[in-house]
Amino acid sequence: MKIPLLDNDVLRTFVAISECGTFTGAAKMVHRTPSALSMQIKQLEQNLGKTLFLREPRQVRLTAEGEVLLGYSRRLLRLNEEAVQHFVAPTLEGKVGIGTSDDVGTRILPEVLGQFARSYPAVLVNVVVGSSKQNLERLDAGELDMALVTVADGVKKIRGEVVHEEPLVWAGREGSSAFQRTPVPVAVAHEGCSWRRMTLRALDRAGTPYRIAYTCEHCSGQEAAMLADLAIAPFPESLVRSPLKQVASDDLPEIGSYQLALVRRGSNPLNDALASHVKGAFQNLQ
Repeated sequence: MKIPLLDNDVLRTFVAISECGTFTGAAKMVHRTPSALSMQIKQLEQNLGKTLFLREPRQVRLTAEGEVLLGYSRRLLRLNEEAVQHFVAPTLEGKVGIGTSDDVGTRILPEVLGQFARSYPAVLVNVVVGSSKQNLERLDAGELDMALVTVADGVKKIRGEVVHEEPLVWAGREGSSAFQRTPVPVAVAHEGCSWRRMTLRALDRAGTPYRIAYTCEHCSGQEAAMLADLAIAPFPESLVRSPLKQVASDDLPEIGSYQLALVRRGSNPLNDALASHVKGAFQNLQ
């Protein structure tokens, strides 16, 4: 039996519908009629033998199979773009500096920089790890070209472009007893950290007794405190992996969601290329 190939044009349609939730909205994005999109998806479902969308009166929702295909689609489209850029993108050379904090940014940047280096081997990328405040100061001083900064929940005016958002959850070691202590021992970063402000604000509003048992600028330090069962800590939901686990307790308040924003000092082909790779990596996480 011949295995059907996935067409990039159809995958773009599929991703657009997934993101918009309607055929009409997706049709505007890809500059086609809703009926044309419907035919593409119908053919795709027939080729795969799976139902990808649940059709409702005013919207469509992904099925479980559709969720799986969405991840593959984004990766395939990204890989296709990378391959084309390698051969047809104008040659870029020079140096670009990016600042990031020691959390989600550093977990994702290695893959981003690997892809970027393959597309633009003549470009030197300098990565500076520091707090969001430090990196914004470096950016304003002309020492960096762009920075990934953490934005606390509820901030009305955001500098830069939001590229990622997810909830902060309580995390601790598997089998931990730290969250059962009174006051609750908490591991947080130093003053000025958005996660720290969100966490302490949530605890204060809920009237939960707590003490700051451990402070460290780096996630690895907070992980060490959790693994030693010295404290629990606010952590991005996607980073809670064994031997850590999400702590569920009626005595602990919800912390809220944080955002990552990409702040740029200016626009030029070099900066635009790296920014595109960074934004693409975070889109693949969604």
